[in-house]
Amino acid sequence: MALIKGITVTLYEKQKTGEDAFGAPIYKETAVEVPNVLVSPAGSQEIQDAINLYGKKAIYTMAIPKGDNHDWKEKRVSFFGEDFRTFGIPLVGIECDIPLDWNKKVTVERFE
Repeated sequence: MALIKGITVTLYEKQKTGEDAFGAPIYKETAVEVPNVLVSPAGSQEIQDAINLYGKKAIYTMAIPKGDNHDWKEKRVSFFGEDFRTFGIPLVGIECDIPLDWNKKVTVERFE
């Protein structure tokens, strides 16, 4: 029996630290490592749907482990030695109804 294991993904959480002279917020990013995240290439239908809905090209889809309480909306993430940005609304399933270790789905685009 093969076990499914994810990778460790670095999530960059933003914390507001103040405002500049024009009143725009200033943020500090803090790196948080999230273990056991499944990462898969986005399918052709997911890519097309993301372009139609958000105007962004989906590169990967991440499955987030159950019990994770981080905010994944519009965040910078790093894995495979590259940076990406999440977009769209993270899709969450009911934990007790999903048999494996993951219940949240997040889409990412290339971050440049």
